[in-house]
Amino acid sequence: MRRWLWPSVLLMGVALIFGLAGTFFPNRILLTIKWASLAAFFGLAVVGLFSYLRNARSVFREHLYTAISIYLLLGMLWFALYCVIDLISPGSFGSSGNVLTNHQSELLYFSLVTLSTVGYGDVVALQPEARMVAALEGMAGVLYVAITVALLINAYRRQDSSSSE
Repeated sequence: MRRWLWPSVLLMGVALIFGLAGTFFPNRILLTIKWASLAAFFGLAVVGLFSYLRNARSVFREHLYTAISIYLLLGMLWFALYCVIDLISPGSFGSSGNVLTNHQSELLYFSLVTLSTVGYGDVVALQPEARMVAALEGMAGVLYVAITVALLINAYRRQDSSSSE
């Protein structure tokens, strides 16, 4: 886990610096760098936690909490990517036929609904690039659940067989 610490701290530091700079000097480029570095941070956190989960030899409460944390971090990762897309190509997302007004809360909502593959349709991706990223998020959500369940069942079976011996 230590090998993930410094890259994570660096990415969060970059996000913090560019976030503060974007607050004082509103600029699309500064905000894009902030959201891109946050996306990289969330991605790194997901990879690090998933490697911990993948190496589980038994299933404890911590592993279940880790699985839940990864799922929520995946939602945050896609949310940050949607923010980057929205900054690069304004109007990529719409709400009931209108362009979004409260971007960040609507994009977070869109990310979580898309990750769970519920897809209410009240917030939609309008541009082809945004649609493709949303489709990838839906697939990632389904695959994450399937792979995580398989990993946890395998670890539980190993735990059960070692305790019965």
